[in-house]
Amino acid sequence: MKFPKRIQPLIDDGLVDEVISQLMSGKEATVYVVRCGAEIRCAKVYKEVNKRSFKKAVEYQEGRKGRNSRRARAMEKGSKYGRIQQEEAWQNAEVDALYRLANAGVRVPKPYGCFDGVLLMELITNDEGHVAPRLNDVSMTTELALADHAVVMKYVMRMLCAGVVHGDLSEFNVLVDDYGPVIIDLPQAVDAAGNNNAKAMLERDVNNMTAYYGQYAPDLLDTKYAKDIWALFEDGELHPEVELTGRFEESTQAADVDVVMQEIKAAFAEEQERQERVREAAES
Repeated sequence: MKFPKRIQPLIDDGLVDEVISQLMSGKEATVYVVRCGAEIRCAKVYKEVNKRSFKKAVEYQEGRKGRNSRRARAMEKGSKYGRIQQEEAWQNAEVDALYRLANAGVRVPKPYGCFDGVLLMELITNDEGHVAPRLNDVSMTTELALADHAVVMKYVMRMLCAGVVHGDLSEFNVLVDDYGPVIIDLPQAVDAAGNNNAKAMLERDVNNMTAYYGQYAPDLLDTKYAKDIWALFEDGELHPEVELTGRFEESTQAADVDVVMQEIKAAFAEEQERQERVREAAES
């Protein structure tokens, strides 16, 4: 069968022995079923940036830290070298996230490495060896919807404990095998502490999943897991085994404007003093 040129080097190096079939094509990559020795895996071939339709990629890349200062400067300037490095960072982000989340107790495909824009990873199958379906192709009972929603909320919470927000979680980015949900598609995963959009993205992830499972279990539509999780995170009380309730009481207490203004003025005065000390040190 015809397959992308990017897979050929993996065949030449003996990492892939055979391309069996195309599994799916998405907005940022095309996934193939491949044979690696005696194992059947999948190869995710990332699309080139000019062919990728993932929107607002800049929002997802905010807060990602480069390990090399030269690369970081090139990425900021948008040079040709910088764009290449930015693409590598986009692809490696998924590998990093897969390892981090697996260690955090989140079910994700096992990665085997990313090679020149091709991510080799575990093929998720059922006990009979058939490729696991995506959540949007699965029907379920109310009881199963409640159980699997609870599992996904726990995964979202554990992701955040590991400092990661999926950023594009929906029924299209979850597989379902005989043991429950498996989270996939993580190149856009964001750093929770370093990205100003992290809270909004987490809320969207949670709301997407709740809306889907809520079709089968309408009581879920009244839950507030996103606010529950984020409040625990902000208060420093989030940990992998925390029991989520999905209940969250909104504060009705009005902000004390006078106190806020005093804090702003104090911070401003402190900054002025710091700048004055810097000037004095420079003149001495």
